[in-house]
Amino acid sequence: MGIGKDKAGHGAFRLAAWATSAVLGWGIAFAVPLPVNAQSLPSDQNADDNLPASTSGSPTDPNAAPTIDSQATTPTNQTSTTNDAPLNAPLRLTGIDPTTTGSTLDNDLRRVNLREPSVDDLRARRYPDRADAQGIPLGTFTLRPSINQSINIERDRTGDTKDNRGFLQTDLRSTLTSDWDRHALTVTGEGVWQKNISGTGEEKPTVNLNADLRLDLPADTTAHVTAGYQFYREDTSDPNAIAGASKQSAVNQYTAGLSLERDFGLLRGTTAVALTRSVYSDAVLSDGTTVTLSDRNQTAGTWRGRIGYELSPAIIPFVEVTLGRAVYDETRDSNGYARSNQSYGGKGGVEVDLGEKFKGELGFGYQHTEFDDSRLGSVDSPTIDGSLAWSPQRGTDISVGLSTTVQPSTTAGLSGYTAYQLTSTISHQLRDDLTAKLTGGPTWRNYPSNGSAADEIEYDAAFGLTWGINRYLDLTSNVGYQLTTRDVGDSTRQFQAGLGLTVKR
Repeated sequence: MGIGKDKAGHGAFRLAAWATSAVLGWGIAFAVPLPVNAQSLPSDQNADDNLPASTSGSPTDPNAAPTIDSQATTPTNQTSTTNDAPLNAPLRLTGIDPTTTGSTLDNDLRRVNLREPSVDDLRARRYPDRADAQGIPLGTFTLRPSINQSINIERDRTGDTKDNRGFLQTDLRSTLTSDWDRHALTVTGEGVWQKNISGTGEEKPTVNLNADLRLDLPADTTAHVTAGYQFYREDTSDPNAIAGASKQSAVNQYTAGLSLERDFGLLRGTTAVALTRSVYSDAVLSDGTTVTLSDRNQTAGTWRGRIGYELSPAIIPFVEVTLGRAVYDETRDSNGYARSNQSYGGKGGVEVDLGEKFKGELGFGYQHTEFDDSRLGSVDSPTIDGSLAWSPQRGTDISVGLSTTVQPSTTAGLSGYTAYQLTSTISHQLRDDLTAKLTGGPTWRNYPSNGSAADEIEYDAAFGLTWGINRYLDLTSNVGYQLTTRDVGDSTRQFQAGLGLTVKR
């Protein structure tokens, strides 16, 4: 029997199977705290490296609105968390793991198992032919820019329809970090530009900018003020994409958020608010006709509150609640449905911090999303969210993320669906100058059993190698595969491969 059949009878079984496989197969006991979102969608797992955004989800689902956690910006119009990711974000070979903010941070900021300092803080010997680039000092800031130029191939197939292309891709990335006695400011940016040199596949440019100002306040209180901007083009395999369009809608997302964390002895409290503004451009059909999508423009807000109890410094059980509201610019969309909505969610779980080797969080909960239009049924779904950061040995880093998000639909009569996503990354330093990275994971899009839409599962896998020629040059190569299976309709397959050169400072 197909995975999407008999949703009413087997929904609980399938969710249990997902949780069991995540816990047993990937060793998730607990995972690093992830922000909880309110209801809509996604954030790209903005990544690094040169594997071009894969189908079903470049940045994230277009209807998603990043929410803000105490440490990062994540989808807002949702009730779960993702990390860096955005839901539906393509699995790309980058230095960004599902348990981080999704920003392009330098290696030390991303590592769980940091390098051992030298005795008496003496400067360790460096190898000028391959040591990490140290960045450009700018007053009390350090700028670490890099640019990667790659040549890639992409092969897409949906049923009997094939789309092949060869393209050049330029990745620009930079991180600006402060060096202050108190407080900290981190600004990260990434831009991807593509130019087809053969074939007819769609180019997928992206831009991602994020800023996080950490304020160290009195009384064991920490505040985070965040802001961000994201641009991406909706993927043709996305459930909300326009069928047969030669150019999908370009999505602009603006985010802002504020969070406060405070220790009250054995209690730890967190409260956060986030706003996301999503704007959609027109899509272009193959005959040149434009389809206006301004009825999808929306502003989403979410509030999150968490209370944890410190059983020990390493184990902290917690409970968390979220409230969300999404308001569309137009009261009714092109099909006559009022899609503004509100969501309510809660979960309980535990945080674990065993030091540099292992830390994580795992939480189980429930989310309810209802729409202003009575003809659109509510979306009710169990949720499972978590992340794991584990460094079994120096030079090896493993991260796993689980997220649940509720995303509204654009199909007449269909309210939305719940997406369960598992992401994993294994990075291993084969030699001082050679690093291998493997990423992969499935995404299950589960539609309400009383609707007409069929479920689908997307599987992603990618492998890459980075050779550090010297401290300023890296040679990169990667290969990726994506398979999307649907209960109704043809499956979609995508293969990508690329070779590039990175210049960094």
